[in-house]
Amino acid sequence: MKDLNNPVVEKDLVQISIEGRPAFFARVEGFIPDSKPNWWHVKLLILQVPLHVVTWILRREQINGEEFTMGGTPIRIEKVIVPQEPDIEPQDTTEEKNTDTSQTDPGEQQSSSDQKARILSLGENN
Repeated sequence: MKDLNNPVVEKDLVQISIEGRPAFFARVEGFIPDSKPNWWHVKLLILQVPLHVVTWILRREQINGEEFTMGGTPIRIEKVIVPQEPDIEPQDTTEEKNTDTSQTDPGEQQSSSDQKARILSLGENN
């Protein structure tokens, strides 16, 4: 479905569907105007193993979700909207651990598995 209110731009993640089925993801690396008006060279980094780069010549509507064909095969590009994770309230870290070492062997150290870690975000905050 084409979405001209939220167009695909450089560095966006897109999903490529072939014959109506999701086929792979790609990152948009850039746009260069073609010699024909309203056409663009769209450079895509295909996110599969091994990574490779392709350049497709497309109209802006095709870049933004209008179906097109390559060699008679229907293809669609759809922008991937990364879901926002709900805000996580910080845990109370004022709780003190038992540091009494009299019950442990002198050579024994506290295991790193007793420590807690969390990932706050892997994406950009907008």
